[in-house]
Amino acid sequence: MSDIRVRFAPSPTGFLHIGGARTALFNWLLARHDGGKFFLRIEDTDRSRSTDVAIEAILDGMRWLGLDWDRWGDAETVRQTDRFDLYRARIAELLSRGAAYRCYCAADELEARRKEALAAGKPPRYDGRCRNRSDAPNAPAAIRFAAAAGGEIVVEDAVKGRVVFAADAVDDFIILRSDGTPTYNFCVVVDDVDMQISHVIRGDDHLNNTPKQIQLYRALGHPTPRFGHLPMILGADRARLSKRHGATAVQQYRDEGYLPDALLNYLARLGWAYQDQEIFTRAELIEKFSMASVGTSAAIFNPEKLLWVNAQHIKTSDPALLIPLLAPHLARLGVTADDTARLTKVIVALRERSRTLVEMAASAACYFLDEIPFDEKARQCLTPEAMPILAAVRAALADIPFSHEPLAAAFKAVGEALGLKLAQVAAPVRAAVTGKTVSPGIFDVLEMLGRDRTLDRLAHPFAPQTSGP
Repeated sequence: MSDIRVRFAPSPTGFLHIGGARTALFNWLLARHDGGKFFLRIEDTDRSRSTDVAIEAILDGMRWLGLDWDRWGDAETVRQTDRFDLYRARIAELLSRGAAYRCYCAADELEARRKEALAAGKPPRYDGRCRNRSDAPNAPAAIRFAAAAGGEIVVEDAVKGRVVFAADAVDDFIILRSDGTPTYNFCVVVDDVDMQISHVIRGDDHLNNTPKQIQLYRALGHPTPRFGHLPMILGADRARLSKRHGATAVQQYRDEGYLPDALLNYLARLGWAYQDQEIFTRAELIEKFSMASVGTSAAIFNPEKLLWVNAQHIKTSDPALLIPLLAPHLARLGVTADDTARLTKVIVALRERSRTLVEMAASAACYFLDEIPFDEKARQCLTPEAMPILAAVRAALADIPFSHEPLAAAFKAVGEALGLKLAQVAAPVRAAVTGKTVSPGIFDVLEMLGRDRTLDRLAHPFAPQTSGP
């Protein structure tokens, strides 16, 4: 059993976004590659911004991506709001050892001192005036950590290499607010200690928290975990990724027809590489992942590249795996595709030309609906001159088997009789039976539609189709 124990620790203030999903993925891959443990911890101490709806959205996103997590004791997930007794017990320990102290400074006093420091060109840090107080005023008190006064704090970062902080850059920061709620940096460390976390892999926007947290690990008598700070994900304009660059929530990609494995593949390649390989199965990602191959430069999010990766995964996916993923997109179009055999044939026929499941569903709907929509190009194709072609094809198909060779022979006969090429015969037929001018091969289309639907649509283009499959 591996000693690697990692966690993904989102704050539940909204959906699982792309940056968070990549952080979760890298932690998950590190644990699964080495047979370690991957925990999900909900950091919800900010009660003003944390919601149960956001927690469920995060869990939903993780489940859709297939990033399964290990249980911590009896709990499926760890929620910080369930652990306040533990935090207060650890604060009591630090107070008893003189590693923390009560601070009675009021908020307006602290703000005035901050402004004075800034006006004097000094960093706005707490001056430690309550550290050695022996009195105990009858007033609200916060608890501050007694930070180190000198020396260096060295981080051997798995991504950035050696990072050195001056210890005195960390002031005596608050670990328990005067209202009794513990602060982020303190809760994170207590949880890591309790869960015996070995590696902390997170975004590099957390790097400045690291010197505070290292001092807390030491004060709590716990070895410092190995840190790895992932470079940010940027848009094409090299600004921090946001909604203006496209979808940022994982669920939006699900709704737009992306495969979870394709999104994981793309996210893995945002900052990690294995030789020149671009397309990875989930199993290959687990096998080949290494923190040593994570790059140090910011990753650029490219929606077109993601769309290409998604198309590659659709092409090679087992139709049986695509069916449950495609079903919700079909349902939005009014299709209940309970004919698994036909749906499998449709998927095989469409997967080479579908970039998303939304595109595949739009192309597949005509094989299941009684009434089909017609796009403008299809309507333009169904001219009065096309009607004799439809009638001739319908007559030729009436009594033949609906398989490739008999269908091909019937179309050839119609073409010879009317003096038309195969494409000239197939074009109006395709428009009449699919409502589109682009589809798989016409014989494959007719096989998937079946005799009754084909003949009805040839007889009554644009009209509702009422026959069975």
